[in-house]
Amino acid sequence: MRYLVIICMVALTTNGCRQDSRNIRTVDFSEGVSADGTENTFSGKAPLKVAVSAMSSPRETFSTYEDIIRYIAARLDVPFEFHQRRTYIEVNNMLETGQLDFAFICSGAYVELNRDTGVELLSVPVTRGNTVYQAYVIVPENSPAQEFGDLKGTSFAYTDLLSNTGYLYTLFRIMEKGENPDTFFSSTVFTNAHDVSIQMVAKGLIDGASVHGMIFEYLRENKSDRIRGVRIIEKSEDYGIPPVVASSRMDDDLIASVRDVFEGMHLDEHGRQLINRLLIERFIEGNDADYNGIRAMRSALEDRIRE
Repeated sequence: MRYLVIICMVALTTNGCRQDSRNIRTVDFSEGVSADGTENTFSGKAPLKVAVSAMSSPRETFSTYEDIIRYIAARLDVPFEFHQRRTYIEVNNMLETGQLDFAFICSGAYVELNRDTGVELLSVPVTRGNTVYQAYVIVPENSPAQEFGDLKGTSFAYTDLLSNTGYLYTLFRIMEKGENPDTFFSSTVFTNAHDVSIQMVAKGLIDGASVHGMIFEYLRENKSDRIRGVRIIEKSEDYGIPPVVASSRMDDDLIASVRDVFEGMHLDEHGRQLINRLLIERFIEGNDADYNGIRAMRSALEDRIRE
């Protein structure tokens, strides 16, 4: 069916395109370590329930974010549960149903949530002085492709149905060229993680991918072997950076407390070290209007479907 993948993306509010909520990993830290390294006992306090959308592979996601979540829980003197799910949709579902207190999610997933339910924009990271990021279109180093149009007829890796940089941007670029997303590539695959897409391109298993620019830069800075053999052929315009959001069912006082911890991390030496590992300088209050560029792309795709 024409534009089947796009229709699935824009119809996620119906049950037909939702994926199941299989648990990838849940880690319950009922006893934690405080920011100064001393043991905490929480004497029956309710755990802070946190998830991170799998923008990287599950193991990479857990190792990257565990210390930050541990730090926040220690500052609040509460235990925490770290939840992982296979897809962005599943994390969104947990936010909507109050199974989470807050989550680190991608920008495309935030736009979808914001359309359907009253999630709270908790905080956004500042990286290299900005609160924006880009999609990077990548190919193997020896690929003849020099620009996006050269990828017609090749194999391509998407990340997730709700991913802005790993899905929506690619569909929009295909539409801009007057092409059909169902036939533009010879074959496509969903990897569920940007670092997996990068590795598939690096190993020559796929001809191209569109990935989260911040993750690419993180790997370039910290694990450069992971991007060896990869070449960037296009960078998108700037989009609002992936935010931290709170469930609308989360207590207002707790939202305020968590936001205060996020926005004070750069003022504390240990907190600053943790976020600097991710190339984050600090967290600040987010602005919903920063995501209007993504909404405009979605709207253009929906208009195209209705033609």
